[in-house]
Amino acid sequence: MSLIYEPSGMAREYSPYALNLYTQCPHGCLYCYAPSTLKKDAKDFYCVPRPRRAVQERLLSELSHFTPQKQVLLSFIGDVYGETADDNALTRWVLQVLQERNVPVAILTKAAPYRIHRDLTLMTEFGNRIQVGASLTFNNDDDSRKWEPGAALPWERVGLLESVSGCGIPTFASFEPVIDPAQSLELMERTIDFVDTYKIGKLNRHKGAEGVDWTKFLESALAILRPAGKRIYIKQSLRQAAPGVRLFGNECLPDEHCVPFGGA
Repeated sequence: MSLIYEPSGMAREYSPYALNLYTQCPHGCLYCYAPSTLKKDAKDFYCVPRPRRAVQERLLSELSHFTPQKQVLLSFIGDVYGETADDNALTRWVLQVLQERNVPVAILTKAAPYRIHRDLTLMTEFGNRIQVGASLTFNNDDDSRKWEPGAALPWERVGLLESVSGCGIPTFASFEPVIDPAQSLELMERTIDFVDTYKIGKLNRHKGAEGVDWTKFLESALAILRPAGKRIYIKQSLRQAAPGVRLFGNECLPDEHCVPFGGA
């Protein structure tokens, strides 16, 4: 299998291409799908990961034959800016290689901000060919520690998006899973001034959301984001859960919100 690959299913809604640099994760999120998908025990998956074997050689070989013209997401497995055995050195090297080849990149993280801050100068060299996102689930530290014990706390992720935006780098927020709709809506309001794109789903592969009024949640989210002129993508899972909510065409097209924006 190629390192840079075309994701399928729900993952395809995030990006036309993806690149996974690590196959483990330190965050320990209770709702994570990766251990079951990879057929790994939680104790083998939730740890400080090491880089995948021969990533550098394989990536250079692939790029000598094919340079993606569409967005590559880092990553669906683990967090390229989480705690890693190489202190994110592989992530930095891969970004340098992709930048030199003009490959558009999206980064999705729940990691401590200082890890990304070290590479902000490199990221600015991409221009509008990069966007940095954070998964936002709670605005309550206690809930975050319960559900995502190894991830950065909510205020750290919000602060990361604000600082990245302040450097002129496009930002996005991923609201999936939505575990407490009220907290998700409050986070949308808190980030409205410095997040460019909002990608919103629902709680998948985890019991406990049977009583959520998804129509009310989606209507409330749109009432916050639309007047602010935000770019919005509503994932298929939420569209199916709230079929009566009228959406605009660009709110249902995942690739509309990939970099480079406007095809530049």
